[in-house]
Amino acid sequence: MTVPKTGGIGRVRASTPGRAQAPVVAVVALGGGTGAAARYAASLWWPTPAGGFPWTILGVNAVGCAVIGVFMVVITEVWTAHRLVRPFFGTGVLGGFTTFSTYAVDSRNLFADGRVPTGLAYLAATPLAALTAVWLAAWAARRVLKWRQS
Repeated sequence: MTVPKTGGIGRVRASTPGRAQAPVVAVVALGGGTGAAARYAASLWWPTPAGGFPWTILGVNAVGCAVIGVFMVVITEVWTAHRLVRPFFGTGVLGGFTTFSTYAVDSRNLFADGRVPTGLAYLAATPLAALTAVWLAAWAARRVLKWRQS
């Protein structure tokens, strides 16, 4: 049986499990802002013309997935990372960089503009590119690590 901690005469202090998560929430927010800013910069650097195929977001999602593939191999198989590294970089930076919402809006816009074949191609190409990128990047990272160890 646990005894509640008192916060003074007759008052019981509530336990605060959220406090333990505050650093995690903070690094996810910081990383998410950084990743979203990088995605926005990519869209400024390589803008999608009106009615054009959204190559930038397709590329951002594929690159982000490739990076997460390498990152996960490194932090799970090579390096013991600080407990805040994965939430900061994986969830925050890469979660903010990659985007499902923009992918959905771009798809909807292609369909709304009557560009059904292009919309269908984009709907299929983005998850295919993302899954292929994460798999190939993780595979390549493991190969490089194995090569360096031999």
